[in-house]
Amino acid sequence: MVAELLDGKRVAAEILEGLRRRIACLPHPPCIAFLRIGENAASRFYVGRKVAVAKDLGIRSIVEVFPEQVAEKTILEQLSRWNSDGEIDGILVQAPLPSREFQRSAFAAVDPAKDVDGFHPYNFGLLAQERPGGFIPCTPKGILRLLEAYAIPTDGRHAVIVGRSLIVGRPLSLLLQSHGANATVTVCHSRSQQLRSIVRSADILISAAGQPNLILEDMVAEGTTVVDVGQNSVPDETFPGGHRLCGDVDFPALRHRCSHLTPVPGGVGPMTVAMLMENAVEAVERKFPGNRRNDPPIEQKCFPS
Repeated sequence: MVAELLDGKRVAAEILEGLRRRIACLPHPPCIAFLRIGENAASRFYVGRKVAVAKDLGIRSIVEVFPEQVAEKTILEQLSRWNSDGEIDGILVQAPLPSREFQRSAFAAVDPAKDVDGFHPYNFGLLAQERPGGFIPCTPKGILRLLEAYAIPTDGRHAVIVGRSLIVGRPLSLLLQSHGANATVTVCHSRSQQLRSIVRSADILISAAGQPNLILEDMVAEGTTVVDVGQNSVPDETFPGGHRLCGDVDFPALRHRCSHLTPVPGGVGPMTVAMLMENAVEAVERKFPGNRRNDPPIEQKCFPS
């Protein structure tokens, strides 16, 4: 058995092409404001990538970078200004922030109508109650779209998620349990016991732990669909800079064990960026509903009436 690779780059490119047509119907292209704290290499890369994709689509970006020791009050004041700015349609606060409490405060300070990352408690509540009208976090949303693109069923399947973060694991568990997906979901984390036996019971495995080689070949049953969300930099002198990017799973070994497998890079990452752009377009369409194309928003697929 050789796993079929879930090509997030290809699927994301198709989604972005559809967004071009939707943007052409709007009174004005979206504008996203990005806030980044510190010089974390991963954060710099992620914001840079999002800005580049936005530019290619004709979406305007504003980027504000603050020093690592910035006061929480300063960040909240900046977010308040963006909330009041009618020319800004979406706001993204790039994680990680200096502390978990700081991060929660910043996410909650974003106007829910501009929360294109989907992390405000209001939008999280809409997701939990399967109510339309909010924004769904980009990575979980992208994972579901990727599974859909490859016709991988979730109905009645056992989905195991490794990682319970508010950014991926927890919202993904809600999406997979929703009446649109109908999966049976188990969420594992750092305190979970007998991880190997739980993972082996999965029909669909999503690893979002941020730990290289956490998922090994003997932990996964044959024929499992594996979605690797991990973005880990590991030493490797054969790569430029002496490091290479890898996921959470032992990719070469699992390639001959799974039915479907996401590569890192090129799997979940491009889908996350595409979903951010889709949320930004949706933010403008909600302000001008008469300019919306007939394409149904994703929540209508996830939360059918």
